[in-house]
Amino acid sequence: MDDRITAPNMAALYKEAAERYGDLPAFARRVGREHWEPCSFRELYETGLCLATSLIDLGVSARDHVGLFADNRMEWIWADCAIQLCGAADVPRGSDITDGELIHIINHSGMKIAFVESEALQNSILRLRDEVPNLASIVLMDPEARPAEEVQTLHSLLERGRELRVGADRRVEKRIDGVKSEDLFTLIYTSGTTGKPKGVMLTHSNMMSQVAVIPVSLTCTDRVLSILPIWHIFERVFEVYTISCGSCTYYSVIRTLGEDLKQVEPTFMGSAPRLWESLHQRIIKTIGAAHPVRRALFHTACFLSRRYMESLAFLRGNRLRTSPTVWWKVAYGSVYHTLRWLLILPWHGFFNAAVLEPIRQSAGGSLKATISGGGALPEEIDTFFNTIGIPVLEGYGMTETSPVIAVRTEKNLVIGTVGPPIANTELRIADPESGEIFYPDPDRPYEGRAIRGEIHVRGPQVMRGYYRDPDRSAETLNDGWLKTGDLGMITFNDCLKILGRCKATIVLSSGENFEPEPIELRLRQSPYIDNCMVVGQDRKYAGALIIPDLDGLRDAGVHLDSLAKASGNSDADKVIRTEIKRMISKSNGFKKYEAIVDFRLLDKPFEVGEELTNLYKLKRHVIQDRHASIIEEIYSS
Repeated sequence: MDDRITAPNMAALYKEAAERYGDLPAFARRVGREHWEPCSFRELYETGLCLATSLIDLGVSARDHVGLFADNRMEWIWADCAIQLCGAADVPRGSDITDGELIHIINHSGMKIAFVESEALQNSILRLRDEVPNLASIVLMDPEARPAEEVQTLHSLLERGRELRVGADRRVEKRIDGVKSEDLFTLIYTSGTTGKPKGVMLTHSNMMSQVAVIPVSLTCTDRVLSILPIWHIFERVFEVYTISCGSCTYYSVIRTLGEDLKQVEPTFMGSAPRLWESLHQRIIKTIGAAHPVRRALFHTACFLSRRYMESLAFLRGNRLRTSPTVWWKVAYGSVYHTLRWLLILPWHGFFNAAVLEPIRQSAGGSLKATISGGGALPEEIDTFFNTIGIPVLEGYGMTETSPVIAVRTEKNLVIGTVGPPIANTELRIADPESGEIFYPDPDRPYEGRAIRGEIHVRGPQVMRGYYRDPDRSAETLNDGWLKTGDLGMITFNDCLKILGRCKATIVLSSGENFEPEPIELRLRQSPYIDNCMVVGQDRKYAGALIIPDLDGLRDAGVHLDSLAKASGNSDADKVIRTEIKRMISKSNGFKKYEAIVDFRLLDKPFEVGEELTNLYKLKRHVIQDRHASIIEEIYSS
């Protein structure tokens, strides 16, 4: 039975969870090779009360913004709880934040207090102190780190809060009662086209609307593994959801993920495409090195399971449909797939138990489901895991929508889509240029399904707007509708299929996102590069299509008389590879995941009216379509 807590705000959720679930474990952290230290729901709330009391004593007012610069750890959830309980909003970011981002986020958000995870982050902010003059206090979270003289520690604040509460300080209880559903609970900064992060304002009602409708049923007996960055709203919504359900969340890291999957045996986790790509590669590599008989058994099991699942999907109406139903094809297919399913059933049962079950154990063996988000899951990876019985449910969303817009469920497991929109959420598909609404449209047959356009969303999860940026908010929001910048269509299964992006932002399969224009602008400054376009949407890393500058290459000693001869020329390749590595580097302000790992030289320039607009802007979708095979070469090497 689904008995999740429905609370009006985050502060009330922490309080009610402590009352309902008491001494049950809420979160756990690894403190040894095989030992996990739990924190109960009651301990979490009481820790939050003490820490919140100290924050109030430090001068944190209701609706203030408090920085939270850290990765997944127990102290993160303690700090978040405290910030919510004292009526403030947190401003989270990971520990890999750059100096420029630190300065912008601290100053733009107006925070006066910031929690920092490590000694390195503490020292970074102290070094930048003159550039963040309004930041009054720094709180160091790691108990093993050495605080600077002017820095307080989280644990010292906890002790101070306990002393105040022993002395009957109950200011925090008044703050809890004063939290409103329309108040901000978080201010998350995401990348923008200007290079400076923009602050997404999410309210308590945004988050609570998500908790109420997430289509996964969890109870006190479930175990949830936390592996994605907690400051990302995708991971955070699941951690809040587990609090509402009374489930225990175990904090993991990539280096111990394999061991943690076996020890925790999670029943649910949020995940990113890169995790499944890595696991798929490991499985295929292991099978490839196995005895020929074992390889044959594996391939036979996969063949049978795939046919079994295909027939089951057809009979359940879960086969991807991008065209209207033809009754006689459905009738014929129903007979065919029923017979095939019955024929395969006993063989599938044997091979599933004997061959595929050990593979499922590599993912913990107890997964009810995992929702993959933060980027598109490659269809072959999606098909593989759902075929072998690991239920990977792909979701779609964005920070601006708290984040879930649509998600597949076991009942709507249509591979190639992200499922139907979640409850209380409206979708429409519009022409990205004219704004004409394609779906829903009662004047069109089948209400405009299978027509490509920009995805717009309206619902209780949509952000209030961008902090201190009314112009950008007005561009993105109109009458409650949020323009996602993503291209998609509604299938005849009433599921959403993502088709790419109509804005430039690139999202890697790891979930990291960046703007390609600054990289392209930098590269075009090279005397060896005439034009270029960065690629990498839903891929492991960034790549580039390069139009070389022949005159510049000749000056470098590479003698070429045409672009056709530049492609495949090892000397030209070497010069440009060295140039790219020099220009797109950390020393020039670029992040590690923005590095161009591979590229291809094109043998024809981009032309106005073809690949370029009249203003010489890149027509990205045209270039991607025309050079699709070359882009595939970048990622197949």
